[in-house]
Amino acid sequence: MIEWNGKKYHCPVEVSMDLLSGKWKCLMLWHLNDGTKRYSELERVVPGVSQKMLSQQLRELEHDGLISKTVYPEVPPRVEYALTELGKSAFPILKLMHEWGMTKLGVPENTNH
Repeated sequence: MIEWNGKKYHCPVEVSMDLLSGKWKCLMLWHLNDGTKRYSELERVVPGVSQKMLSQQLRELEHDGLISKTVYPEVPPRVEYALTELGKSAFPILKLMHEWGMTKLGVPENTNH
């Protein structure tokens, strides 16, 4: 039995699944690897996500330490999201998922998606 962040797990894969599970989390992390994004930018690059789900999953990613949220004291407030070191460490997994998906779709590797 493994205990991490107040939860008990039977296998390290469970920890990874817990951190990355959610329909939109991997896409948000994928796009944040390109650099800091504002909420509206994330809405654009993750098509189909509702505002409620985007907000919820951003909160979960922040809570789990995968992203950081910076609120600037401006009117209106500017909020930016960025990958933390833990979030950056997940990128090789996302890259493998990207490559696997491209292969599954039969898309040539040099295509920029």
